[in-house]
Amino acid sequence: MSDTLKDKAAKGLIWGAVNNGATQILNAIFGIVLARLLSPDDYGLIAMLLVFSTVATALQDSGFVIALTNKRDATHDDYNAVFWFNILVSIVAYVILFSVSPWIATFYNEPILTSLSRYFFLGFFIASFSIVPRAILFRRLQQRELALMALSSLLISGTVGITLAANGFAFWGIATQTLVFNLCVTILSWYFSKWRPSFQTSLSTIYSSLKPLLGFSCKMLFTYIFNNINNNIFSLLLGRLYNKTEAGIYSQAQKWNVMGSNTITGMIQGIAQPTFVQVGDDKERLCRAFSKMLRFTCFISFPAMLGLALIAREFIVITVTEKWLPSASLMQLLCIAGAFLPLATLYYNMIISRGKSDIYMWNVIIQGCVILGSLLTVHHFGGSITDMVMAYVIIIVSWTFVWHFFVNREIGFTWYQALKDILPFFFVAAFTMVATHHLSLFIIHLLPLTSHLLPLYLMLARIFLAAIIYLGIIYLSGAKILRQSWDYIRHKQV
Repeated sequence: MSDTLKDKAAKGLIWGAVNNGATQILNAIFGIVLARLLSPDDYGLIAMLLVFSTVATALQDSGFVIALTNKRDATHDDYNAVFWFNILVSIVAYVILFSVSPWIATFYNEPILTSLSRYFFLGFFIASFSIVPRAILFRRLQQRELALMALSSLLISGTVGITLAANGFAFWGIATQTLVFNLCVTILSWYFSKWRPSFQTSLSTIYSSLKPLLGFSCKMLFTYIFNNINNNIFSLLLGRLYNKTEAGIYSQAQKWNVMGSNTITGMIQGIAQPTFVQVGDDKERLCRAFSKMLRFTCFISFPAMLGLALIAREFIVITVTEKWLPSASLMQLLCIAGAFLPLATLYYNMIISRGKSDIYMWNVIIQGCVILGSLLTVHHFGGSITDMVMAYVIIIVSWTFVWHFFVNREIGFTWYQALKDILPFFFVAAFTMVATHHLSLFIIHLLPLTSHLLPLYLMLARIFLAAIIYLGIIYLSGAKILRQSWDYIRHKQV
């Protein structure tokens, strides 16, 4: 790797971390303000449409962008072909969704969804113009530009959404926020990339450029579609089987869970792939590297997500008020699944780094089918939304063993070693949260606090106590994870 490329990679890691952290903070701020202004019904209506929008987004991408990014000798003709393919697919997809909007409204028994969906789905069509320019920026390691683009778009769209919500536009404000975000990203991506498509092209030229990418892109397309279905299956089912209020309550719980787990996942993604690539094909070194990375992930993920579950009720009341309190219990359950999702990310990064994208694809597809079947079964036997979430959590946690089976087959990482790396941190984190729960209640009851201050002080007390107890146990046990975690953060060699 040349010094210039090393410098770009280092700067990319820094700006990637800035982008991820700042994005989560801004999303949290805008999410809190909007949740205070809007009702669960407003969020529920938008949640009902997400699965359709995300599938359409997957189709317009079709995996070609990832394939193009990985192509070493990509030319202007390649970018141009993918650009026009994206636009064509987006037009077709939007026309189809526009036509079936009345059916979507009937499916959910919400007449307003006809006009709302036609407006909301414009977002993925607008986004299709930014796909190739963003891919070019990513390929060039221009993380600074990507960060500025994302943060600027988020600031502008968030301000628009809050302004509209404050003036009574309700769910139309959320929909407009999405459209404005995509529009800003598109404009800025064209500005930063300096790339422009060619209008003088032919279908044969486009096909010849896309043909070499078809094999890889098809796998990524199916994986991306099922990933998005998995992520939005609750919104689809709750809106159909229950009502928009229940869908809105769930979406609020899931939003904070996703925000927490994505923050950790983003950290892991930035470290895992470069590490595995650097190690190469030495399976013994891969096992050592994977073991260290697994301990690091567990060390961060379990206390963070179980801690979020611990303070869920106080967090909801303080940030988005008591009208969203029913989402707290769902958030607590989802955070258990969220604690294991970064582990899954680490596992499938290892699988992908071994060139096994087909294993990754089929795993995601089968997992999605299992989740859907389980949720429908729970509902068939009269289960509540809480029961459905519990079934989902059990599947996500259990699927860690499925991911491990394939990693074990690829590099020989044993079941014993995995349990040895995972279970100590899980049990320490679980013990910490139970101890913190009881100890914080005891301390708070000794203080003369008014009722409106109780949630705030209880949340702060639990965060402080949990940090002291967890880190204290890790330190006293003599675990090397504190030093190793610092080494990983500094990107030292394994």
